[in-house]
Amino acid sequence: MSAKQMLPLLSKHEGVWDGWYRHYDPNGKMIDEHKSRLVCRFPESGPYPYHQTNYYSWPDGKTEVRDFPAQIHDGRMWFDNDLIKGWAAEVPLDDLNRTVMLYWKRKGDDNLYLYEMIQLSDDGQARHRVWHWYRDGRIVSRTLIDEQRVSHEWRGIDGPTFVGDPLPA
Repeated sequence: MSAKQMLPLLSKHEGVWDGWYRHYDPNGKMIDEHKSRLVCRFPESGPYPYHQTNYYSWPDGKTEVRDFPAQIHDGRMWFDNDLIKGWAAEVPLDDLNRTVMLYWKRKGDDNLYLYEMIQLSDDGQARHRVWHWYRDGRIVSRTLIDEQRVSHEWRGIDGPTFVGDPLPA
């Protein structure tokens, strides 16, 4: 069984997504905002059945790239890299088949972890994500992410030349 067959809702996220990350403190004050482009792929070969690359861009010119390869087993997508360790899973109780949940811990800081909920629109062209960050069981921040699908096809823009491509306003 292929990775896409094992996780059919997550496979609907394959492609390129542009959006905004907005980070808030526990009182609701915005503490950061930046653009994003996520490339979500289920490669047909290679060591990882799922691979996501996140490109971030701030108004002051700062950029960042983060890579998240993942394994798939036991009905979940498993991440374990230099930054995080955790999982993503489809929510079977959602009979509308829109919801994915994630949990991960930040490596090097065992007291910092987050839960994420992802909602995919019925037409598959938008998604909205909420992160709840906790330290020692207490909320420390929230992240709201709004994204639009740019393309289902990631192959044509994946690679080193992609990093310099401008993000839409």
